[in-house]
Amino acid sequence: MAYRYQYRAVKKQQKKSRQNFIITLIIIIILLYGTFFWILPFVISSIGAIRNSTNPSGKVINPTDQETLAPPVLNIPFEATNSSQINISGYGSPGSKVELFIDDDKKQTVTVNSDGSFDINDISLTLGINNIYGKSVDDSGKESLASKIISLTYDNKKPLLQINEPDDNKQIQGGDKKVKISGRTDPGIKVFINNNQVILDKDGNFSSDESINEGDNNFDIKAVDLALNTSQISRKVNYKP
Repeated sequence: MAYRYQYRAVKKQQKKSRQNFIITLIIIIILLYGTFFWILPFVISSIGAIRNSTNPSGKVINPTDQETLAPPVLNIPFEATNSSQINISGYGSPGSKVELFIDDDKKQTVTVNSDGSFDINDISLTLGINNIYGKSVDDSGKESLASKIISLTYDNKKPLLQINEPDDNKQIQGGDKKVKISGRTDPGIKVFINNNQVILDKDGNFSSDESINEGDNNFDIKAVDLALNTSQISRKVNYKP
């Protein structure tokens, strides 16, 4: 009898637990339904009412919509130079000032002309890469964002140039009226023979068959890098039919 009574009590407790679980689940569903369809829309509408009261026009205020000072435009039409000083021109807001920076160090400040142009002269560079940008400044001292950064390389070292053939004052007699000129430089350098550019391989080697005439033939071979540093070697070839 005690076992049967205990079994009935356990069954009754389990039934009551299931009922409590179902009731709890129903309450959760009702609360979720009320949150999504009643409470949340009310909160959103309240926020909209507050915004309308602070901004009656209904226009969304965006910081970028406010008037801002445009950064200057710098004109540097080359990527490298062999000069320690350069001049920079550009455009900005008429009447404003332009501050020029190199590697975050302010170098000069000039006033923009009435037509929007400006010139900044005698800017000193350091060997290697110079990161150049500008900022506009109005009469109240308000600064614009920085302009686009221009990376300019200052390099004053002459490029490598070696001539393998021909030897200077080479004598050629009979045969084809041509001479082979070959040599090497660094990859990325341009090579010219009498102002005609020749093709380099990936290692900087070059070779070209050049036409010759009777008598002395002079060849100027030049290697020119991106900064316009130049190395030059001359060769004289004498041809006899």
